[in-house]
Amino acid sequence: MPKNLFKNDRYKKTRGGYSRLLQISCRKCDSLICLYQKDGPGNLRRMYLDRILNSKVPIATPKNFTCPKGHILGVKIIYEKEKRPAFRLFVDSIIKKITRI
Repeated sequence: MPKNLFKNDRYKKTRGGYSRLLQISCRKCDSLICLYQKDGPGNLRRMYLDRILNSKVPIATPKNFTCPKGHILGVKIIYEKEKRPAFRLFVDSIIKKITRI
């Protein structure tokens, strides 16, 4: 993977300029869903659509965020503070693992 994979925009700078790449998998079936750029500290409560990379499932049109086998992991929302489309994740629906570039 290229080094310039991370997006460097105002959202990253607002959260302290620290990012990491997470490998997201379904907790029920352990299937890989996508890679995600997590900006700043804290728990992963929502996934912004512009930070999802190499998705194995469609993310543009569906209302629910699902794994390839159909397990529902979250719902689509517009995050009001920033007016950004995101998926609000259900508690303990995913497994995240920090990956290196």
